[in-house]
Amino acid sequence: MAITGNGSLTISLSVFVISAAFLLKGAAETLSVEGQNLGTDNVSVIEGEMATISCRVKNNDDSVIQLLNPNRQTIYFRDVRPLKDSRFQLVNFSDNELRVSLSNVSLSDEGRYVCQLYTDPPQEAYADITVLVPPGSPIMDSREDVVSEGNETELTCTAMGSKPAASIRWMKGEQELTGEMTVDETYDRMFTVTSRLRLTVSKEDDGEPVSCIIDHPAVKDLRAQRYLEVLYQPEVKIVQAFPEGLTREGENLELTCIAKGKPQPHQISWLRVDDDVPSHTVITGSDLFIENLNKSYNGTYRCVASNTVGDAYDDYILIVYDAPTTIPTPTTLNLDNTQDSRADEGAPQKIDHAVIGGVVAVVMFAILCALIVLGRYFARHKGTYFTHEAKGADDAADADTAIINAEGGHNNTEEKKEYYI
Repeated sequence: MAITGNGSLTISLSVFVISAAFLLKGAAETLSVEGQNLGTDNVSVIEGEMATISCRVKNNDDSVIQLLNPNRQTIYFRDVRPLKDSRFQLVNFSDNELRVSLSNVSLSDEGRYVCQLYTDPPQEAYADITVLVPPGSPIMDSREDVVSEGNETELTCTAMGSKPAASIRWMKGEQELTGEMTVDETYDRMFTVTSRLRLTVSKEDDGEPVSCIIDHPAVKDLRAQRYLEVLYQPEVKIVQAFPEGLTREGENLELTCIAKGKPQPHQISWLRVDDDVPSHTVITGSDLFIENLNKSYNGTYRCVASNTVGDAYDDYILIVYDAPTTIPTPTTLNLDNTQDSRADEGAPQKIDHAVIGGVVAVVMFAILCALIVLGRYFARHKGTYFTHEAKGADDAADADTAIINAEGGHNNTEEKKEYYI
């Protein structure tokens, strides 16, 4: 019994030891598997280009890495390629990475690829390959090629055969506009996008560029453009070609009518509002000419231009003023003239001073001559006088006798005259 008991005890101890050993080994393996991290990344690639899949392992314990396609077929087992598709090529293989490239990617290559690490249990990481298909060149069209101002037009832009669906934006010059977009999916998982833009045009829109811009992750700066062609009625303006200032009696008047439109005005006509134009008015196309103005011509003169879109006009109000007087305008010296202007006017000013000096000299000479002539005239008309007293006046006894003798003496006395010059 003792032997038997001792033997049973020994067997029980052995089983316990073996069980403990297996548990420790399992625990170690579990810790080892949990310590290994398997990772990869999703890939987006444009159709026809190359995609690269990377299976990465952190803390690898020599476990086997393999890559599977979406159908769970092995592409690479370690550095060996079982799959007979030469588009798959090994880029790098090590204990920590399996990197594989896929060239000339097509839509059929799209799907979920599996990175697998042979552990117990196996680990897996997933890389989704998304194939991008850029749209073709956008097709832009309009409901009409030419539109009249004030009317509405519609433009359409279509982007065909893209994956994923593209988006469409509109620009008119520098202004962004919003269109109405529709998306259609085709049988081969491709998309066709159409956008419609409606806008009311004005004459300012003539020649304005309108662009539809395609936004897609597989392409940049894809657009189509058209230029708006807008018809608009004429713009009319009357210009007074002659005279440059006020219109006065006796002068001539020339008016020019400038008219622009799209299409170019085919008819330009003149009329006088509420009255007839003067009988001798000459109208030549866009020009109106009236000679010898008088106040009876006062009124409103209108130029009317027409094209296929409509008519437009501009008015000119004629006011005839009195003819200018003949009083000469005195010449004034502008002190604000520049030095060059003063130099240019120097010669005429010197001539004026010389003329004035000559006139003054002539006037002074004339005055002197007049004084001489007047002096001679007055001297000639002065009375005669005696230069000596009458003889016998000194011998008279008294004054009365002297007077009597003097009066008698004048008959024999020689008269002498003296002139003053």
